[in-house]
This record gives sequence, structure tokens and C-alpha cells, in this order.
Amino acid sequence: MQLLGLGVLVGLLHQLAVGVLGAKILAVFPFPGKSQYIFAEQYLRELARRDHNVTVINTFGSSEESSAVRIIGATKIHELMAAFGSADYNQQASQWTMLTMTTEFLNMLTTCVLEDEKVKQLLQSDETFDLVLLETVQNEALFGLAQHFKALTMGISSYGTDRHIDELMGNISPLSFNPMLLSSRTEHMSYEQRLWNVWEASLSWLHRRVVHLPSQERLYKQYFPKASQTLEQVLDSFSLMLLGQHFTLSYPRPYLPNMIEVGGLHLQHSREPQPLPVDVAKFVAEAQHGVIYFSMGSNIKSADLPTARLQVLMQVFGRLKQRVLWKFEQQQLTDQPANVLISKWFPQPDILAHPNVKLFITHGGLLSTIESIYFGKPVLGLPVFYDQHLNVQRAKQAGFGLTLNLWTMTAAELHDVIVELLSNESYTQAAQLKSKLYGDQKDTPLDRAIWWTEYVLRHNGAPHLRSASRDLNLAQLHGLDTWGLLCAVASLIGLLLLLVLATLLRVVRNIFGKRCIKTGSEKKTQ
Repeated sequence: MQLLGLGVLVGLLHQLAVGVLGAKILAVFPFPGKSQYIFAEQYLRELARRDHNVTVINTFGSSEESSAVRIIGATKIHELMAAFGSADYNQQASQWTMLTMTTEFLNMLTTCVLEDEKVKQLLQSDETFDLVLLETVQNEALFGLAQHFKALTMGISSYGTDRHIDELMGNISPLSFNPMLLSSRTEHMSYEQRLWNVWEASLSWLHRRVVHLPSQERLYKQYFPKASQTLEQVLDSFSLMLLGQHFTLSYPRPYLPNMIEVGGLHLQHSREPQPLPVDVAKFVAEAQHGVIYFSMGSNIKSADLPTARLQVLMQVFGRLKQRVLWKFEQQQLTDQPANVLISKWFPQPDILAHPNVKLFITHGGLLSTIESIYFGKPVLGLPVFYDQHLNVQRAKQAGFGLTLNLWTMTAAELHDVIVELLSNESYTQAAQLKSKLYGDQKDTPLDRAIWWTEYVLRHNGAPHLRSASRDLNLAQLHGLDTWGLLCAVASLIGLLLLLVLATLLRVVRNIFGKRCIKTGSEKKTQ
């Protein structure tokens, strides 16, 4: 009996040493893009498997019955988006207009989540949480959930960091080699590109303070009228940020110690590729010249592409000797080529793991790009919006991909690029090198994310990780006040020196002028 008691005690001490006992965690994923939630899904299940009590607010609900994770689906946003119809991703607008449209969408998204009946019931209940995990997509009013439940705050971003996440954490990312997320620039920028980078960052900073944050603050005051903290205090409450990037996937950049790279968090690193569905397996195995996999991801439906674009794709695919797996969201594809197999869903990781799959044609979403690297497949990027342009440019820069404009490419251009990627081994070799670099990690992104989450819980928010940079304003953080004083002093000294020099010149001129006059007078007298 004593041995049993000792064993239990040892077990409890071990649990306290390496983890925490049954924390209550609320995870909030308000963005309606499925891939953002897929990024974190495995992580949330693993938290639950480790005896944490996990509640998730998302915009999808759950198709699976699971006692491990409680799902609250605030799905109203999908009804509103359906009413607007398919988005025109090819529209042209100024940066300010696009930022304003984004703010209006994020405000609508915030409202849909906080107006959901199940979310209201949760807010009105006596339930408490130890930690609130927030997807940081600039729904700042939703960050108020942490102060409402008097919980620790953590952030998670499926795409890595950007300017507003850097601001939340007090991180500095110099604009000279850190491109804006929505641009197609890489870390190697020309002078003109750096100039545009600074301009876009400045405009974004101004819009955030003049338009975006005031609108989110109004929502914060509306839905949290008895808040114990101001929105500014809430924004300063993040203990740690999980980032869906890795330096081998993008580029080396500065991070604070509480900004943790977990790029590839959605991948099951220890999982062996599973057998493909029977019809897909037969289609792939019998492809003598290999297979091309084509998917535009979960946020863009290839079935909604204009007819002219579909005809270009089918014309080119039909000419290829390779077979094509096409993620197409309808049951039928008019004039479907014989070498093309369509489906509303494919097991993407298992397909990319297949040795007979030679090329991935993708929209360039970060999760798809990471999977292409993980399985060592070259890519043809057809970016549409958000970070896709940047992801595809990075693939091109690293040598394992090429890109085309989905809206303007011709059949000849598409055919030539596909042939180049398939016939030139350098693209596959570059993809495999990138895969090797990414795979050389001491732990998996999942293990890393879990360890740091429990670290925050063990150390009551880990305040020792908080950077003093968060106490500084913009001028102080970037040394503008000190540089301003030094420049002012230097300018004043320079001005004084100029005045002294000018005075000396006048004195010298007067002296020589008088001498010249005197000499002239003496000559006249003689």
C-alpha cells in the first residue's frame, strides 16, 4: 500500500515537473477560412489528450462527436458570406480601400462570434478558464474574452508574424529585410522595393490607428461593458505567441523568446502515409508518366473560376502525358479530359507523399506550401490573395517553384511552365533539399507548441518573458526621440559653426577690404 502511495506521489511530482494538471483552456478561432483551423486542430486534440479541458469557439462547428474537445460553432458568418456570393479576387483597389474593406469584414466577423447564442451563454455562465488561446487575426475585441474569464492570454497565428503581431509582442522586424505580408516581395529587396515596403507599412500603421482600432474598441465596449481592463491593456496581455512559420520555410528573422516557431504544426510527423482511396490509388499507380496534383485549397473553389480560366486549365491538362488529380468542388466537370480525375476532397498529405506524384499546382497557401516542402515536391503557384503571393515568391527564390498569374495566363504559358517544372530536375532537387533542412529539428512543432503552452501555465503567464519594449511608444521603441535630439544638437552645432564661419568671413573681408581701399588711396596720393 505504501509502495502504491509512493508511486502515485512520484507520478504527481513528475506531472508537476514536466506539465500541468488539467488546465481549462478556451481556444478562439474566429476566421472562417478552414485552413487556419486545420493548422491548430491536431494541437488542440493533443492538449485534450494530455488531460487539459479544451473548449473551442470556431466558425465551423464540428462534424465529429468528440468528448475530448468541446466545440462551440458560431457559424453565422458563413450565411452572410454566402449572401454576398463568390468574391472577386481579381478586383483592383487602393491599399487604403482594401484595408477598410478588411476592417469592415473583421468587424462583422467579431460581431457574428459575440452575437452567437452559445457564445453568449458561455459569457453569462459562471465557467472559468486558466488560459485563453486566441487566433490573432485583428479581431481585437475578441481578445476581451481573456479578461472576462480572468485568464492568461496566448496567441496563435497560422501564417507566422506580421506587423500587428510584432506590435502585440514588442518585437522589432526591420522593414529593410522584412516584407509586408500581403506583398510579393521577399527578404531580398531592391531600393525601390524597400521604399514601397516602408510606404505600405506606414499606411497600414496609420489606418490601424485611425480606422481599425477605434472600430474594434467600440465593439469591445459594446460587448464587454463591465470589462476590468481597457482594450489597450488587453492588447498588452499576451504571454506567448505560437507562429506557423519556421526559418527553413521562409527566412531567418528576429523574434523575442516568447515568439515560438511551430510551422508545420498540422503535420503528423510520426504518421506513415496512409493508403489512398481505391479509385485514386489505381489512377495514380497506373500513371506511367507520373501525376500532377492540383488544388486551390479550402478558401478558394476552383469550381467558381470563370469559364475562360477553366477552359485554359482543361486545354493544357488534356495535352499532358501525365495524369492530373484535380480538387474540384462539383460532381461533374464539363468537357473533362480523360487523363483528369476530379473530387471534392483528396487526402492531400497522402497524395503528396506518393512517389508517383511529380508536381503540385497550388494557390500558394502556407499550409500547402509547407506540405510541398515536407514531402519534397516542386510547385507551380497560382496565388490569389493574402500571403499566397509571398509564399510563391519564396518558393521561386528557393528554386523549387515557379508562378503564373491565374487571371491572365495563356494555355501556352501554363503548358510551358508545367513542362519546365517536370523536365528540369533542379526544381525537385531544391524541394528535396528544403525538405531535408526542415526535417532536421530536435523536436516536432507539435511537441514544441505543447511544451511552451504548458510552460506558460506552469509559470503563471511567464511574465519574465515579457519584453520591456512593450512599455515604449513608437518613437521610443525605434529611438526616434534620442536620434531626434542628437540630430537636433548636431544641426545646432553645425548651424553655430556656419554662423561663426560666416562671421569670420565677414571680418576677414572687411579687413582686406579696408586694406585694399587704403592701398588704393596711397597710390593715388603718390
